[in-house]
Amino acid sequence: EQTLSHVAKRADWLSEPLVAWSVLLHLYRLTSLPEKPPPIDWVYYKTAVANAGMVDEFEKKVRFSSSIRCCCCFEIQVEAVKSAAEYVQASKSPIVQYEKQLEKFRTMIPFDQMMWEDLNEIFPETKLDKKYPYWPHKPIENL
Repeated sequence: EQTLSHVAKRADWLSEPLVAWSVLLHLYRLTSLPEKPPPIDWVYYKTAVANAGMVDEFEKKVRFSSSIRCCCCFEIQVEAVKSAAEYVQASKSPIVQYEKQLEKFRTMIPFDQMMWEDLNEIFPETKLDKKYPYWPHKPIENL
């Protein structure tokens, strides 16, 4: 145990400068960037790219995403609250159905005490077909 703890301490000591250096590099790269990115020259790209429709579509997407960023934070929060309320309303009916199923499971007799008739009554999907009550569900002539 002493050697393992010694190795772990030494590994921490070796990794600290690497972590500090990577943080410094990241901060340097972030501070070297301008506050606002340079504007995109859409005319140049329309002439340079063979399919100008792609450039128009991309320009619409960029403008849409920048308009979303400029939107007020309060409006986004209001929309989030509205969508959360809609989700809660929509999830109430399945919850009622699940509670009914849960109540069915709570009130049923244990499986080890059930007869086939009880099982078929509680779970109708387990009822065998009357025409072919035994597996493989084919007439005896076809077997």
